[in-house]
Amino acid sequence: MFDLDLWREIFQSINKNRTRSLLSGFTVAFAILLFAILFGIANGLKNTFKEAFGDDATNVIFINSGTTTRANKGLQAGRKIQFKNEDFDFIKDEFGEKVEFITGRIYRNVNASYRSEKNSYSVRAVHPDHQFLEKTKIKEGRYINQNDLNNLTKVVIIGRLVEEDLFSKTTAMGKYINLSGIPYKVVGVFTDDGGDNEERLIYMPISTAQQVYGNNDYIDQINLSYNPELNYDQALAFGNDLTRELKKRFSVATSDQRAIRIFNLAESSKRVDMMTFSLTVIILVIGFGTLVAGVVGISNIMIFIVKERTKEIGIRKALGASPRSIVSIILIESILITAIAGYVGLLVGIGVLELAGPSLEAYFIKDPGVSNSLVFGATITLIIAGGIAGYVPAKKASQIKPIVALRND
Repeated sequence: MFDLDLWREIFQSINKNRTRSLLSGFTVAFAILLFAILFGIANGLKNTFKEAFGDDATNVIFINSGTTTRANKGLQAGRKIQFKNEDFDFIKDEFGEKVEFITGRIYRNVNASYRSEKNSYSVRAVHPDHQFLEKTKIKEGRYINQNDLNNLTKVVIIGRLVEEDLFSKTTAMGKYINLSGIPYKVVGVFTDDGGDNEERLIYMPISTAQQVYGNNDYIDQINLSYNPELNYDQALAFGNDLTRELKKRFSVATSDQRAIRIFNLAESSKRVDMMTFSLTVIILVIGFGTLVAGVVGISNIMIFIVKERTKEIGIRKALGASPRSIVSIILIESILITAIAGYVGLLVGIGVLELAGPSLEAYFIKDPGVSNSLVFGATITLIIAGGIAGYVPAKKASQIKPIVALRND
């Protein structure tokens, strides 16, 4: 039951001992404030890493061809390596279980026009799997499919900004766009979290580009994503196997680093994860140390408070107060101060992060913030600690005989 007299007495005690209450509250508020800021900065760094890889799959391997720098097996240096459809099929067949998605790429620059509107854009000719590697979001229509590849259809999927540039007064869907003199039907419009540059691209079936731009089966680049079930070490080993087999296929010297260049995001992802893990551990240690310092501070203050009120406790017991009521007064006062101060510290910490957020982007800290559940948990921890810190000395003091308490100096 709610005891009005008990709460009135608690607030009178807090008001009477303002300095003591402020010191107790400051210890808790400062601990939660530091806790919130530290974890907010850590989350801001994680957001920066996430944004850097957010518009593409993170388990991607990029395979580029170049020119040999060393002679090998009777073949001279300076030989250009050219990927073809058969090399694409070789990777699919040889490493099928380890490959999640795979696509070839052909790059072209075109002059695009629709009626009186004209502009220049980059074209990527790709396989259907490219959508999942690039995390392309279809706004309207569809993406390239296998039928487009089989039938060499002249269709394109254009970015949102391409549609805005050329089709400002109408929708692009179903219309024909002229790319350097060749008409293509627009069957899809896409968006991409990568930003404006990604949304000013045009995609077409790779088989169509091979026929139109050279009548050959050449591929400029091969990209794939490895099986997500592979851990980082397995993914790196897969990348090494892929490099070795392709060098063998093209008779490239093992020590030749330029003929076939493979960039495996597993290596970067592993470094990023190690960095964020280390950062999280450091923040956890510092945050835990801050909470421990707060607990120790509360405990010391509560011991002093109980000692200071020993005579008061003796008088209460002499007047017939039960040990339970004495403990309740001190315990509730301790929890109340801790809860209010913890909430104030949380609000100040969040406010600091909100105000400092824009300026922190220069230090690669984007949208620093902390989850309410985490800080709430830390506050509850301090409240429990404050309760224990108040309960132990209060329980001990409530067991003192009135005559001994009244003699206390």
